[in-house]
Amino acid sequence: MFKIEFKKYIEAVYLDEQNSCLVILDQTLLPNKEHYIKLYTSKEVWEAIFKLQVRGAPAIGIAAAYGLYIILKNSNVTTIIELEEILIKTKKYLETSRPTAVNLFWALNRMEEQFKKAILKGIDVNDTLKVLKDEACSIHLEDENVCKQIGENALTLLKPEYGILTHCNAGTIATAKYGTALAPIYLGHERGYNFKVYADETRPLLQGARLTAWELEKAGIDITLICDNMAATIMSQGKIDAILVGCDRVASNGDVANKIGTMNIAILAKYFNIPFYVCAPKSTIDMKCKSAKDIKIEIRPDREITEAWFEKRMAPENIKTYNPAFDITDSSLITAIITEDKIIYPPFKSELSMLMGK
Repeated sequence: MFKIEFKKYIEAVYLDEQNSCLVILDQTLLPNKEHYIKLYTSKEVWEAIFKLQVRGAPAIGIAAAYGLYIILKNSNVTTIIELEEILIKTKKYLETSRPTAVNLFWALNRMEEQFKKAILKGIDVNDTLKVLKDEACSIHLEDENVCKQIGENALTLLKPEYGILTHCNAGTIATAKYGTALAPIYLGHERGYNFKVYADETRPLLQGARLTAWELEKAGIDITLICDNMAATIMSQGKIDAILVGCDRVASNGDVANKIGTMNIAILAKYFNIPFYVCAPKSTIDMKCKSAKDIKIEIRPDREITEAWFEKRMAPENIKTYNPAFDITDSSLITAIITEDKIIYPPFKSELSMLMGK
């Protein structure tokens, strides 16, 4: 049986303490080139998040935490007051990079909270930086454990030989390790479940084609790539037994923001009576967000539709475009939300409230 060596597996985000930099796998170059880049400044970290060189809600949070630490460390300031000024300025700046992914804000808020605790203790700059480094490392390690448990919980809903459809990329390169929606696929593969996985290409940025197909094939998993508009056909042919997707934000009523096209699949799943599962770390659950109406949807540049990934421009010059990065899947379309603690079923509002202690 094929066994995944996770200790040797893809590490998309990590801290290089010796060289005082954040290192990320540049996902915009995949699958043709595996290239790691070093980030030292707030502008470099911001651009890496905005340009999707690092992507996936958990990975964004990890990168933001490490990035904030590195920026403060490299500032070489000598007083806590100066360090606080840079932290506040950098935090606000990084928060503008991807407004929909709640992990970005969650991770930066955790870093700020630890900084405030350090101030109360009256420790010096070096010790404060150590506190921030430890917190960033904790965020990284916690995500690894969270993803593993999401995979274990999701696997209880799946059977050997299942056909599974996934959208976008919620795999190991979008997290610390294992992934969210792909975690049960990796664990099932390790245990001989023999899943047949179908990946939507995920227009316009092709995360399914470039990333999911790449990493699952690399792991020796049975993966078939389809265009987004083929999902209904393979569902009608009985090839899909379950749908697994990740998410960037869960509202308190169970509405979910995920990569554009997710809502289409959820509607199709409802029609064909196929379970639609959302794999969501608790860090993506935003209890302050009452419903989808409160979720700000990021609008991306025109070129992602008209020319990115093509040898030649594929649309008329000056054509108007509309390019939202995410859509909202209504809670009524979701079979279950799978967290690291438990599997949540409708009614989501009361169940999420109990889960989060709100």
